Amino acid sequence: MCASAGRRYGLGMLHAKTAAALDLAVVVAVAALTESAVWSGEVAGPRWLTAGLPLLLALPLWWRRRTPLLAAALVLAGLALQALASGNSTEGFELILALAVAAYSVSAYSTRGRSLVGLAAFGAGYTVYALNDHNIRSGRTSELWAGAFFAVALLAAWLTGIFVHSGRERRALQTLAAQHERAAAAAVAEERSRLARELHDIVSHNLSVVMLQAGGARAQGDNAPAGTLEKIERSSRQALVEMRRLLGVLREDDQSESLAPQPGIAQLEALAATVRAAGLPIELAFEGAHDDLPPALELSIYRIVQEALTNTLKHAGASCARVHVQRDREAVTVEILDDGTNSANDEAVGPGHGLVGMRERVAHFGGELHAQPRPEGGFAVRARLPLSDAT
Repeated sequence: MCASAGRRYGLGMLHAKTAAALDLAVVVAVAALTESAVWSGEVAGPRWLTAGLPLLLALPLWWRRRTPLLAAALVLAGLALQALASGNSTEGFELILALAVAAYSVSAYSTRGRSLVGLAAFGAGYTVYALNDHNIRSGRTSELWAGAFFAVALLAAWLTGIFVHSGRERRALQTLAAQHERAAAAAVAEERSRLARELHDIVSHNLSVVMLQAGGARAQGDNAPAGTLEKIERSSRQALVEMRRLLGVLREDDQSESLAPQPGIAQLEALAATVRAAGLPIELAFEGAHDDLPPALELSIYRIVQEALTNTLKHAGASCARVHVQRDREAVTVEILDDGTNSANDEAVGPGHGLVGMRERVAHFGGELHAQPRPEGGFAVRARLPLSDAT
């Protein structure tokens, strides 16, 4: 990224230097040609005017990109001043070059409205020029055609600037559209990654429950409780339903399916019952009102508890666990404690989607997460989710 940014910066600097060099070359060329015409006597008018005419025609072109309309107006003012003061318009390549560059610049670097104002100014300036040109006023056909060619050349320069300006706007819009597409694609990828973590949370929890129930049933043999297979079937079915729901969202054909409501705090009792059925006693406690929490916050609380209990089932070898959800005026605090072995629980805090998902959920609300062994034995997961960032 840094290298590409450096390349873009270098190209921008190169373009700016090239543009400045080109503008300087135009100014020098117009000034030199006009000065040559003045000293050769081709430019009529008082000495105070002809001596400064090279600057009047050339110097404004230095600002033709930054203030194109003002630059064109100053060039036209110099042209009209020479024609009115001398009673005879000057002719020559230096005049054509200065006016053509000004006409092009006023349409290439201005808004459409300003470019039309510039065109009107060129029409007025050329009228003053033509009325004071002895050759055009002579009425000779060749001179009239020459004057008409001069006018058409200025119009062509203005139209060329319009074409260039339109192309520049089109490329800018294409670049902006491409940036929006990339941003949308990045947002979709991020959302798909989030849904993948959701899928991990759901499936890993339910399959852990199924695994423990099946292991318990096998260990008990013929003495296994009658409802064990029904519990395994129910947990498996729940995992399959939720997996299908999330995979339906992840499909690339963007066909919508009816989505089940996202779980929240009200579903923690059912989650605890599932874990109890797997053989881990759960104590579930609530403090404060939870019926007005944002759905996104409730979902995050549910997933944090689900992931923590899944880790306890898979790694801790715990005999009991406690889930405490407390709500005060500033935040919701979730605490999941177990009495498992620290060495087994160390695996839960290692790299993996589970803890990463919990940290991202808490960070989304500007909260804090602590997952670490307890000094007295067991493992603790504590998450604090501020309410100010959840609204």
